[in-house]
Parts: sequence; structure tokens; C-alpha cells
Amino acid sequence: MILIVDDDPSITASLALLLKQHGHRSASAHSVDEALGAIRSERPSLVIQDMNFSRRTTGEEGLALLSAIRAEQPDVPVILMTAWGSIGLAVEGMKRGAADFITKPWSNTLLVQSVETALELAETRDVAAEAPSRSELDAKFDFGKIIGSDPKMLRVLELIGRVAPTEASVLIMGESGTGKELVAEAIHANSRRRGRPFVKVNLGGISSTLFESEMFGHVRGAFTDARQDRKGRFEVADGGTIFLDEIGEVDPSSQVKLLRVLQDRTYEVLGSSRSRTVDVRVVSATNRALHELVGRGEFREDLLYRLNLITIQLPPLRERRADIPRLAAHFLNMAAEIYHRDVDVIAPRAMDWLKTQNWPGNIRQLRQTIERAVVMGDANELTLDDFIAVRDLESRERRDASLPDAGTMTLDEIERGMIVKCLQHYDGNLSRVAEALGLSRAALYRRLEKYGIEG
Repeated sequence: MILIVDDDPSITASLALLLKQHGHRSASAHSVDEALGAIRSERPSLVIQDMNFSRRTTGEEGLALLSAIRAEQPDVPVILMTAWGSIGLAVEGMKRGAADFITKPWSNTLLVQSVETALELAETRDVAAEAPSRSELDAKFDFGKIIGSDPKMLRVLELIGRVAPTEASVLIMGESGTGKELVAEAIHANSRRRGRPFVKVNLGGISSTLFESEMFGHVRGAFTDARQDRKGRFEVADGGTIFLDEIGEVDPSSQVKLLRVLQDRTYEVLGSSRSRTVDVRVVSATNRALHELVGRGEFREDLLYRLNLITIQLPPLRERRADIPRLAAHFLNMAAEIYHRDVDVIAPRAMDWLKTQNWPGNIRQLRQTIERAVVMGDANELTLDDFIAVRDLESRERRDASLPDAGTMTLDEIERGMIVKCLQHYDGNLSRVAEALGLSRAALYRRLEKYGIEG
């Protein structure tokens, strides 16, 4: 049973009818006391509650009721509703444990989706004391692209399996090279949207001037060089999943535009004043600590709470060393096929060495190391000497930062070369590149455009 709490009987009646049309039984309460009585007697599976029950519009009454409900029934999901919504109130409600926040007038589609997502997540909340085995997970889910059976990875896979069938927004966090894109693909592959588009967007590579056009599209004549209509990424992803990679790199003005489409699934094509709606599941990823960015005023707190209904934290490779042999063997087979080399085994001493390394670049670095060893080696077995040779070569490349002889290069050529080198060194992470070069992100974007470099 779903409990609807609102002092306006017309609101509770409308919501009750909407829920009934979608197969949900409900009961109504029109005051705080009625709501708490129903919580104790009916033990609802979900609560939809207003934030104001008098002439006051601060939302304090609703927050107090939320706290009381959480004290009485800690596991029941609560969806907050108010016509007097504010960013601060929404965030405070989410901090206190609300499952979602809806503003009046509501969208029937989004409200029902929020209700069903909250119910599905509540049903899958209980986790077994021990993680299931890899074979048990593979029997239930499609995890074919993800290699690993370390207990930490099994927990990650179990969580993916539980949240994938829901419509919950997911934030994937982890160091660079830990496989965040593969996790996003696994979420989509195991969702009800699996037959629909999966659209990847590297937000770190989109400048603020191009953000609206890239994400929402543009009509012909919207700006100089807009010679024809173009679909945005959200329109392409309609009905499916959109993967917002490097979400922590979005500048403040673009964050506002992104928040709107995540809030009510509406947007406007650049050059058009007509609002459009989109049906997408949002999965995002970052290697940055978003809560720290919020604390520094660099990332909107309300956007963070829209993105991370569920957070998946990926372990770095150094914390799942048991998976290194399988990963190394997989990358060896791939490299041998790509580079047409007759190499099919890694010597035991070499494998032991691989397992002892810290791998700051994680799985991506391991793959690059294996590939280089395959290219540089000349036998059908990779030995410790092969990997030491790769390590020494990489050390020389990192040290090779000497200035060219006078008169051999212009300042522009030197600047372009340093930008390219930094992009390679930081795996295309524009924030880290800008920081290393002593530039703002805007200044870096101007230089990328100036030199025709793809970020």
C-alpha cells in the first residue's frame, strides 16, 4: 500500500486515481497526525508526502514529518512533493533520506516512474551476507564484458544486477582506468531498455560554447555554420540510456542546463522555443570527488542528488590483485590478434611482477603495458625482461621533456606539443591537463580549438 499525505483532498484523490490506474493500492492522510497513525497501523510500502500542511511555506513541516516517518519505519521510501519547491529544500529532503523529490504540478509519467523505481529499489535492498559467486551472477545477468571474480568486484556486479532493471539514476565513481564505461554498458545491457540506444557522451571533451548544441541539438540557422538541423545526444538516446562520462568536468552554466533535463525530462533545441520531452535512463561517471567540488562551489548540490540515487564505487586494480592474471591473459590474447604476434603465455615470474605493481592507471595501464610488451617482444612468451624493458621505455618517455634547440620550433609549436603530451599523459582528462599547464579550462579549450586538437 502507498500512503499519500497532503492537506488538499483533491491532490490525494488525483494521486490515488493515478496510482490505481497503474495497479497500486493507496490510502490517504490529510494531516501529520493522520499520516503517523497510518504509518503505525498500515505499514505502507511507500509514502508520497506534501511539504506544507498549513499557511507556512517553508517546508519545515514536511521535513519534520519525513524525520518522524524515518524514525517509525526506517526502510520505507518517501517521495516529497511541494508546490513551493526550492533547491535548498529538495537537497535537504534528500539528505534526510527521501527517495526522490517531485514539484507540483507533476508529470504523471515521471511520478509513476519515481514511485515504481523507489518500490523496486526497496524490494532489492536486502543483500546476502556473502557475495554470490561469479558463476551464479553470470547465470542471471549479462556481464560478459567485465572480467573479474575478486570479492570486491563481485559486490559491484551484484549491485549492478540489482539496480539495472530499475529506472534509478546511477553515478559510477572510481579512479581513471577502472572500467566505468564497461559498468555503464552492463547496467544498460541488464535493463529493460537493453534493446534501445546506449549513447555515450564524454562531457570533458565538450566546451561550454558547444554544450547546448551537442546535448540538445540545434535547428538550421541557430548560429553561424548551423547549416542544417542536428539531433542532440538526448534526442538520440530517447527511449534508452544516456551515459554522461566525466560529469565532474561540466562547467557551472552547463550544469544548470543539464539539471533541467534531468529534473523534468524536458529541453529546448538551440534556436527553437518549443519544449521537447525525452524518456531516458541517466548513468553518469566521474573520477573526481563530487562532494568536494560541491563544497568548493564548483558543482551544484541539487545536480549531484539528481545523479546519484544509486552510487557504484569501483575498486582500483591494486585492491583487486587476484583479477590481474585473468585480465593480463585477456589483454595478451587481444594484443596478439591485433598485432599479429605469435605470443600466448606470460611467464610465471613476469605474472608475479605484474601482480606486485601499484598500477596508478589501473586496468587501462595494465592493458597498455601488455600491448607494448607484445609489440616489443620477439618470442611466444612474455618474460619479466620484456616488462622491465617496457617500464624503462615509459620512464625515458616521461623524462624526455627537454627544450628544443633555439630556432628549431616556434612558441606555438612548443605550446601545441606540450598540450598534446599532457593530453596523452593524463588520458585526456581536461581538468588535470589544464591544471598541469597552469591554464583555466576555458583557456585550454581556446588553445584546443586554435591548434585543431581533439580533446
